[in-house]
Amino acid sequence: MLINYLKLIRIQNLAIIALTMYLMRWLIIYPVLKFNGFDFQFSNIDFLLLTLATIFITAGGYVINDYFDRKTDLINCPKKVIVGNKIKRRHAMILHNLLNIIGVGLGFYVAYKINLINIGFIFPIISGILWFYSTTYKNQIFAGNIIVAILIAIIPIMPVLFEIPVLNTKYNQILINNNANFNVLFFFTLGFSFFAFLTNLTREIIKDIEDIKGDKEYNRRTLPIVYGIKNTKIIIQTLIYITIIAIAFTTIIYLNDKYTIIYFTVGLIIPLIFLSYKIFKAKYPKDFNFASTFLKIIMLAGLGYSILIYTSLQ
Repeated sequence: MLINYLKLIRIQNLAIIALTMYLMRWLIIYPVLKFNGFDFQFSNIDFLLLTLATIFITAGGYVINDYFDRKTDLINCPKKVIVGNKIKRRHAMILHNLLNIIGVGLGFYVAYKINLINIGFIFPIISGILWFYSTTYKNQIFAGNIIVAILIAIIPIMPVLFEIPVLNTKYNQILINNNANFNVLFFFTLGFSFFAFLTNLTREIIKDIEDIKGDKEYNRRTLPIVYGIKNTKIIIQTLIYITIIAIAFTTIIYLNDKYTIIYFTVGLIIPLIFLSYKIFKAKYPKDFNFASTFLKIIMLAGLGYSILIYTSLQ
């Protein structure tokens, strides 16, 4: 029975979220601070609570999404439907509410600890967006894709969002004396955030093609339904090449070292070109399922670049 709940909250995706936040903290923020003679001011316990708050809110989003997607999922992937089959709909709703209450509570607690209670409102806002995504935005052309991509893109910057205010408080006089700031932390994490936005937006559109049968049945206005699969494939390939151009631009202008060039070329650019080819050739749901899974691997490879940054700063 427990396995059904773990599947419902997408435990593997939650693990990736936790991994992302900890990689940003220990492989990006930490070495940059140490390199400049600073140290963490946001405690490990508080960071754990921040990570848990993010995970609980996200898990609640997965639950409510499956709750409202049950009918279309019975057409697209009947064997994978959990809500209403293996877990009662009422229990799923109770779980959704519980996850959100815990997530919002933890979020406000962490915000209170850094004396910025207003920043805690990000958690109920995201929770509300996830609810309206499942009930409304998902049925509006392109809106749902954009919303999911933005929410995923927020995850890499969550650690600096909560770390920088306490750093500014602790090192205020030093920063004033040296006319310095911690913007470099945002620079690195925003790079990961932008990559996450583009790749997740691409993946969400690929999944729309994969789910077109059920979405048509319930009159949803997704890109492949409104503009057709052929045009949607062109949009996907355009996003892929925008991602490639952004990676190449960043490499040439900001990160022009041989290890970065090798990593980005082998780990990101070549796989993205291969993905574009697979999208061009794709005809059946299994083809788009492969593309979606392969893109997820590319996303993990992008996250892995944090290891190279850490070794470089060391």
